[in-house]
Amino acid sequence: MKRAVPVGSLRKKTRAGVHGSKLRDVMVIAEQEGLLRGERTQVVRGRMPEALVARAKKRTGIDSDTDLIELALASIAVEDDYADWLLSRRRAVSREVDLEF
Repeated sequence: MKRAVPVGSLRKKTRAGVHGSKLRDVMVIAEQEGLLRGERTQVVRGRMPEALVARAKKRTGIDSDTDLIELALASIAVEDDYADWLLSRRRAVSREVDLEF
């Protein structure tokens, strides 16, 4: 049974700095939510444009297609919906409300 890439080892596989930190955070959250547990039985495959894969690998520092797909899926699965929520609040406050500024 293959195991999830240990979050600690993601440090070696991702670019340094904020971007790498964000990627590690995604994997930590996914791990905490139990999304990386269990056997690896689901096969996900598809044909992608070479430029898309190359850019994603360059930005993340990940060489493995499997690890790249896992990160992409984890990112979608734990995505923060704050921006959508905030935009849904548009025009929720009357223009007549005094906001004191």
